[in-house]
This record gives sequence, structure tokens and C-alpha cells, in this order.
Amino acid sequence: MADIKTNISNDVKAAMRSKNKNVLGALRFIQAAFKQKEVDERIELNEEQAIVILDKMAKQHRDSISQFKTAKRDDLVKIEEFELDIINTYLPAKLSDEELSVLIEGAILKSGAESIKDMGKIMSILKKRLQGRADMGKVSELIKSKLSF
Repeated sequence: MADIKTNISNDVKAAMRSKNKNVLGALRFIQAAFKQKEVDERIELNEEQAIVILDKMAKQHRDSISQFKTAKRDDLVKIEEFELDIINTYLPAKLSDEELSVLIEGAILKSGAESIKDMGKIMSILKKRLQGRADMGKVSELIKSKLSF
């Protein structure tokens, strides 16, 4: 299986050949974010780090979309949604609510959590496993609801 960086690089080449400037711009934006991380930390990105960056970018785009909607800037909303769709193609498939619930219950049992005070333990267990596969805000809400029995 090719890694995310290779897939994006191949898709950049395909977008150049097809002269699709919108897709090309979004893909180059992703590549720039990867390159920035590599240069800043003097590392070669692995798959997990790439997913973290893509997840962060997706969250930023979702925030921008909500801001632009409140400002009634439909033109910018369309651009952000387009870029978000491209970012989402490289992220792992999202977990269903049932799968998420099972993982949360397993983490609660593993950590021995009994109250909301133990939420940090649960989040630390889940964060690596769920990065890019679930909205951590939603995960936090589900944990709170399960711990406030």
C-alpha cells in the first residue's frame, strides 16, 4: 500500500496533466503543510504524522466553513468544502458511532476510570487509535456521557 505522501504526489501529477487547477492548488496546500512540518522538525514524515496533519487541516477547514456561513460568504464556503473533500479522501475512514462506543467502553475498562476526573486517561488511550478516524470533540462528549452514569 502506498503511503499518503506518495498518493498525494501522484495525484498532483495527475492534476497537472489534466490541468485541474482547483485540485492542484488543494493538493499543493497539503504538500506544503507536510513540507513545513518536515523542515521545522528536521524529520521525514511517517504515515501517522501525515494523518495528524491532515486531521488538523480538516478541522481548520470545518471551522472556516462555519465562520464563512455565519458571514454569508457562500463563495468561500464552496472553496473550503471542496478543499475539505480533497483532504478527507486521504484520511482513514471515519468510525461509526457503534464502533466508537465499543472503543470508548474498552478504554474506560482499561483505564479503570470511574468519574469524569479520569477523562484524561481515557483520552490518552484513545487519541492515537482514533486520530483522523473520529472527531475528538465528539469522542469527548461520548466519554462524558458514559462516565456521568
